[in-house]
Amino acid sequence: MSFIRAARSVATSSFRRYSTEAGAKKSSNLGFYLGGAGLVGLGTYVYMGFGRGEAVTVKKDLKSPLDPSKFIDLKLKRVEPCNHNTSKFVLELEKGEASLLPIASCVYIETPDFKDDKGQPMYRPYTPISASDLEGELTFIIKKYETGKVSKHIHSLNAGDALRIKGPLAKFPWKMNELEEVGLIGGGSGIAPLYQVLQHALADKTNKTKFKLLYANVTEQDIILREEFDAMKKKYPETFDVVYVLDRADANWKGPTGYIGADLIKQHIAPPSLGGKVKVFICGPPGQVTSIAGAKKGRDQGELNGILKELGYTKDQVFKF
Repeated sequence: MSFIRAARSVATSSFRRYSTEAGAKKSSNLGFYLGGAGLVGLGTYVYMGFGRGEAVTVKKDLKSPLDPSKFIDLKLKRVEPCNHNTSKFVLELEKGEASLLPIASCVYIETPDFKDDKGQPMYRPYTPISASDLEGELTFIIKKYETGKVSKHIHSLNAGDALRIKGPLAKFPWKMNELEEVGLIGGGSGIAPLYQVLQHALADKTNKTKFKLLYANVTEQDIILREEFDAMKKKYPETFDVVYVLDRADANWKGPTGYIGADLIKQHIAPPSLGGKVKVFICGPPGQVTSIAGAKKGRDQGELNGILKELGYTKDQVFKF
């Protein structure tokens, strides 16, 4: 398998509050720490598979420039527009460097242009979509929110500008083949952490877990990473499928419309009767998450409510990014 999960020690768990832009708050609890920032491979790079407890040898020497204790500046290499309000932001890493982010984890992005009520720079958590062992680049897909100061700052940048990054921050400790069935429910730009898990797991030749993604957007033009998901479906037809759901569709749309509700979940997501063999991951706007799985409580998961609870899923079977 090609994706790196570098050896780290976990001090505490820190979870992303939700995927859409809102007022950013400071946190002194960074959660995930590298066993020394900028961990370097000597000869071959040996690390412990995150969440698996097994030694893995990688043929390539790589180090991570990321530091969970402080923000570092990374240069913006290029911006690739995806649609009218969402773009890919590709940051430049040095030769021999990769993010080495564990799956699943995120980082903080800080803006010096906007301050919180204490006069401190604001920051928000974002999940990269580039592979953990991709040398030379770190990529984010970020939607611009008119009320989101951090996202507006990021969208104001041009190639050559610096972006301030701190991390990694742990979210969910993915373990290969721990689950038989995984349902993924995404909305808008909340797709990033779901994509991170899929990209990692499907590329592992040992993967036996079956994934089904329900991805909701307002219009067909709003679907992010559609080419990537369609390519995954073609490459891994036995273990991955995706269903796009639109709120406003034109007459040519052949897929489901409206919100993701109980009928759609029952039709496509493995049932709760599978017990510990099934898990449902969800990430999207707070309203969507609350309706389907109940609101998060700060960084905590909060109680399971909404449609998934009504369908019989338990708290242990659901994870809210």
